[in-house]
Amino acid sequence: MTLIVRDPGFHEATDEDDCATFWYFCQAHDRAYQHEACGDGAHLVALHCAEHGPESMWPQPRMLMFPAGFEPPLSEAQLGRLQAEWDAD
Repeated sequence: MTLIVRDPGFHEATDEDDCATFWYFCQAHDRAYQHEACGDGAHLVALHCAEHGPESMWPQPRMLMFPAGFEPPLSEAQLGRLQAEWDAD
């Protein structure tokens, strides 16, 4: 399974967004992703918001440990949120 954490065509969430309904969507099989039950073969999974459609994720644990290892790189918003979380600790 490949998890898309950011894509230029995806919605970039902000703190002002009050989205409440999300699920994972397999783009390879064009259906909701639930533990590889969406179809055979490779899965290309993205976060999907009921209001905005495909949405870039906020930094995930591996992104926090290795921010330079993602393609495309983290957005300025994602890096800013990461830095704010580090500063708060």
